[in-house]
Amino acid sequence: MSHRVLVNGEPAAMISVFDRGLSYGDGLFETIRFVHGVAPLWSRHMDRLREGCRRLRLPQPDPEALLREAGEVTHGIVHAVVRITLTRGVGERGYAPPPSPTVTRVVAGFDAPLMSGEAYLSGVRVRWCDTRLSAQPLLAGLKHLNRLEQVLARAEWSDPAVAEGLMCDAGGWVMSGTMSNLFAVIDERLVTPALDRCGVAGVARAELLAARPQAVVSDLHPTDLARASEVFLSSSVRGVLPVQAVGDTVYVPGPVTRALQQHWRDLGFPMEQA
Repeated sequence: MSHRVLVNGEPAAMISVFDRGLSYGDGLFETIRFVHGVAPLWSRHMDRLREGCRRLRLPQPDPEALLREAGEVTHGIVHAVVRITLTRGVGERGYAPPPSPTVTRVVAGFDAPLMSGEAYLSGVRVRWCDTRLSAQPLLAGLKHLNRLEQVLARAEWSDPAVAEGLMCDAGGWVMSGTMSNLFAVIDERLVTPALDRCGVAGVARAELLAARPQAVVSDLHPTDLARASEVFLSSSVRGVLPVQAVGDTVYVPGPVTRALQQHWRDLGFPMEQA
């Protein structure tokens, strides 16, 4: 895997040990798919990043500067992923944030993960995770730097045949995958979990909701998922992935999944890469 990194606009691979992103997870990140130098969902990523900065009271980033740096770290990479990380920067010891923070900006480019056409055609296997997401409405929806719950959930399995794990909150409501959002077709309605208590409101999720304004955002219980006619995952990096099984419950990709996969292609994203 090739990678290139800019820290505050300069080639580097290190930040200060006193950076609040390292000390407290005090910051945000975006993971953005580029194809032939273009990020079809760039504006949605910037919208979420701006909202995250507003809610965490971080200085707003310059989208044009970020785009220039993203272009620099992806130059020559046909299928790329850019991770933009913003932290509150270096600060004194203690939780109190500095009154005038100097943001640390890290822009890194990587080869996009390889995905087979078979995964998009037939779907992927998914399991339930024991790790639960804790409720914190102040952080709900944000892609903040503390992803320990997802780390613990992902550590629950090592079977390469299982592509993702589904996570519930403490009340037992389905929230998302460890690295994806969840959609299901139930009683002929497209449904995705509400994320006002916890979880990450994905950029791909936002795009699909805009494409299907009749979709329902609501609480979703595992028993609801068991009677779904279609289930699929969304991710800004991997796109729209049908689910063929959640544990022992089997699904078949249906017309809604296929239509949204076509919408994803129409945006300029491939459904597989060589």
